[in-house]
Amino acid sequence: MRDFLFSGFKNFRYERKFYIEGLRREEAEAILKSHPAIFREIYYERDVNNIYLDSFDFQHYLDNVNGADRRLKVRIRWYGQLFGLIKSPTLELKLKHNLHVGKLLYPLKPFALGDNFSIGVIRGALEESTFPEIVRLHLAGLNAPLLNTYSRKYFLSSDSEYRVTVDTGMKAYELTPYQNNFLHTSADYNNVIIELKYNNPHDKFVDGITNYFPFRMTRSSKYVDGLSRLYV
Repeated sequence: MRDFLFSGFKNFRYERKFYIEGLRREEAEAILKSHPAIFREIYYERDVNNIYLDSFDFQHYLDNVNGADRRLKVRIRWYGQLFGLIKSPTLELKLKHNLHVGKLLYPLKPFALGDNFSIGVIRGALEESTFPEIVRLHLAGLNAPLLNTYSRKYFLSSDSEYRVTVDTGMKAYELTPYQNNFLHTSADYNNVIIELKYNNPHDKFVDGITNYFPFRMTRSSKYVDGLSRLYV
């Protein structure tokens, strides 16, 4: 399915990630606000929550770890409260080709996340939702190994061409097929993940943005990091 999705998808953008150890969020924000591009905060800070779906042999995870040129990440995302009734979840298929990223988004039926949560809850919500048939066939063979949550703030350059998100307070939960109690967790409260996002025509000017960042671009995946912390 991955190759089929890539062949028909055209709306890619660039995404550069910076995983910075030992940097406080206030320091990251100070760097952005003093940047010559004049980044200003937009929107509002909110918690981002994800349930990641992967094959039983963890093919999506392995593609990322092995640096495959084309990678697919499947997740269910919602904002705000982590547990309870999830009223507006979205199924996201994230396609990544080197630094190019695109997303296919599908609204998902509400479901509850709480005691005794199981893969059956996810499968029920997926069955009641509407997707292309090829997506539905791929989802049928996936498990849900990881739940994560983190706080995100949003910034935009003065010319509105470059968007930056600042993620902190990452916490991951191991998920099992049945009767989850969310007790096996791993937290990362000491580091910051910055993501720089922009459309293709602006890549030729991006050095004017990144040259003022006092840190280097890194490979970073919250899904891979969460699994590595919990399962290895």
